[in-house]
Amino acid sequence: MTRTQTTEIFATAPGRCGIIGNPTDMYGGSVLSCTVQERASCRLMPSDALEIFNDDETALLTKPEDFALRNDKLDIARATLSFFHAEYGFDPAIARFALELSTQIPMQAGMAGSTAMLAAIVGVIDKFLGLELTSYALAETTRKIEARCLHIVCGLQDQHMAVFGGLNFMDFAGKEALEQRDDEPFVTIEPLASLFPNPPLLLAHTGVEHHSGTVHRSPRERWLAGDALVRSHYITIAALARRGKRALIERDWRTLGALMNENHALVAELGGSGPDNERLILAAREAGAYGAKLAGAGGGGTIIALTDDPARVGDALMAAGAERLLTPAPVPGLTVTGN
Repeated sequence: MTRTQTTEIFATAPGRCGIIGNPTDMYGGSVLSCTVQERASCRLMPSDALEIFNDDETALLTKPEDFALRNDKLDIARATLSFFHAEYGFDPAIARFALELSTQIPMQAGMAGSTAMLAAIVGVIDKFLGLELTSYALAETTRKIEARCLHIVCGLQDQHMAVFGGLNFMDFAGKEALEQRDDEPFVTIEPLASLFPNPPLLLAHTGVEHHSGTVHRSPRERWLAGDALVRSHYITIAALARRGKRALIERDWRTLGALMNENHALVAELGGSGPDNERLILAAREAGAYGAKLAGAGGGGTIIALTDDPARVGDALMAAGAERLLTPAPVPGLTVTGN
């Protein structure tokens, strides 16, 4: 029987920035993270056939073979539909709707823009199929699609921030295998947004695009091989995040900034940064930021600064070559409206 959609479903999800602890979300560690105000969106609309749109790219999907990845802006939607086809029997031959994708988040900028887009699509399809997945299941599903369908190597910070939103301390104990077995514990999430509706944070995008899976692969391979330096550094970084949570709660910005700087030094020692990142991080610190580090993966992307003088630090970052400044804020996670 043809499944026809007669009303719209609309979903949005935010990007995120890692304050401290990243990238130990890949290694059973802990991360303190905040959303950004920019969001990705997915709109499901009535149509005569299953179609997907993203900017100037479109595709008509009539059979499962059409879910094959093509290295374009529509692959995120193809991968999501492929997953729901395999797991829940979603049939493109009888679906009658169009998916329209858009985003405000700079893509490949270390702010989980692709994950936010994926979470929005997952939210829409969950609503369409009437699955009523929990927030934990939505986050886990988003990660499964990234790993199994898009073949991206990354941790679990991005998906949980996109779905839960806000400012959170997250613990990933028992998740280091990245296998997402049914017997694994869920991520532990401690919301802190009510304490800090306006955290003193500033983001600067380098303008350099990167693919997080590529950035993470080498450290991941070293960790799996038992590299003592990698394993020791990630244990230390996870501990820094736990100490950073206390500093945040106590509004001890000098301590939190020092911990952020230590976090970055360890990541940089493992080759996880890059010259564009280092230039902006140095500019932020010289302008008086308490701390500055990578907001996500290195090799370009975005840096985060802890500062109570965003105007001064922002000017210094732009003078150092930043392409764009953004102000993080604890905003709602995945929202889905429509019937």
